[in-house]
Amino acid sequence: MSARSRELFGLLPVTLLVTAGFTAVLITRSSQTGKVTITYGLFFLGCCLFAHIFIRARLPNADPYLFPLGALLAAFGLVMIYRIDPKLARQQAEWFVVGLVLFCATIVFLRDYRVLERYRYTIALASIGLLLLPRVPGIGGATNGAYLAIHVGSLQFQPAEFAKIGIVIFLASYLRETRDVLVRGRIPRISLKHFGPLLLVWGLAMLMLIFIRDLGSSIMFFGAFLAILYVATGRISFIVVGLAMFVLGAIFFANHVPHVHERVQIWLHPFRPDLVESSGYQIAQALFAQADGGLFGRGFGLSLLQLPVAGGHTVTILPAAHTDTIYAVITNELGLFGAAALILVYLLFVARGFKTALMAHDGFSKLLAAGLASVVALQVFVIVGGVTRVIPLTGVTLPLVSYGGSSILANFVVLALLLMISNEARRVHTERGGVV
Repeated sequence: MSARSRELFGLLPVTLLVTAGFTAVLITRSSQTGKVTITYGLFFLGCCLFAHIFIRARLPNADPYLFPLGALLAAFGLVMIYRIDPKLARQQAEWFVVGLVLFCATIVFLRDYRVLERYRYTIALASIGLLLLPRVPGIGGATNGAYLAIHVGSLQFQPAEFAKIGIVIFLASYLRETRDVLVRGRIPRISLKHFGPLLLVWGLAMLMLIFIRDLGSSIMFFGAFLAILYVATGRISFIVVGLAMFVLGAIFFANHVPHVHERVQIWLHPFRPDLVESSGYQIAQALFAQADGGLFGRGFGLSLLQLPVAGGHTVTILPAAHTDTIYAVITNELGLFGAAALILVYLLFVARGFKTALMAHDGFSKLLAAGLASVVALQVFVIVGGVTRVIPLTGVTLPLVSYGGSSILANFVVLALLLMISNEARRVHTERGGVV
């Protein structure tokens, strides 16, 4: 079976999942499930078939599993968001279509992704500018203490979602050029010129802790950098030094910056009486929801997110269920087994990204694919780790699953870049007589 036929075969169960998921949610609300649920499934199948035909025409040698895995995550997210709020699900479906358009535009207009190397400093400056936008008066503002989004008219946009791609492109390009110096040199003897990226990204991560108060993004950016650095040099000493620098910086700011200190206190003591009804309410309720789900969950649409009170009003039991704590809703309704299945899909997606890096034939492609796969893995770790209280809870979204236009658009660009790298790698491999 050809690669493209395997891709098409992989998209069919995704469409069935959409139909079955919407049916399960609607059954809990009404008995009218027939035409509506089939329409949802056919709409999603149409979008996926369009993308499949486009990939078949433009990237015939691309990895056959990356797009079906991405579509599976997006489909699962649509079902869960519909279960939480049908209006948000309609908006997410619109962003999904826009994401597909951006996915195609990236492949059409960026014919050779290696041209990005020429503009690495411009891309790095633009990415840093994007990260600082939420602090610009008039368009930026704090949400739960962190500066994550900008507001332009009725639109809300999280610049960090696109900045992560730019930072990875810059690091992949820079380390491709300096990796030989870093591999041969000893840490005390490496010049500031070549050790600069480590200090720059460390400073950027610390800046994000102080200036935009975004702990999740700082972990994600610095972790992705260490992953790329290790792929480029193979030296564990750099990782140890980098982790030590980040931990020391985080400890310092946790003791001296009030916002970071509060986040750490919520993480360590979420059930403390003075926190559990105020700033610790969200993480405490998320932990209760996961415990309530057990091994098999309560079932689609049966999680209790709001409680009716007198006067026709409702009280929110699980805040930000469509974004920050969507993993808690999934665990509550599908249980530990369902949540583990979702993590497995992410692991398969990241594994295909790393396989793309292994098959690539030039340094920039290897580092770019490894960096993009790492940043997706770290983003999942940050949000799942935050909801399960492994690390402090942050405002990072679950890629392709959580509600959010900027998140789904940025992750479609990541998917397009990975497919472009895999197409080139597998084409060269096939021409040399290898098996892919």
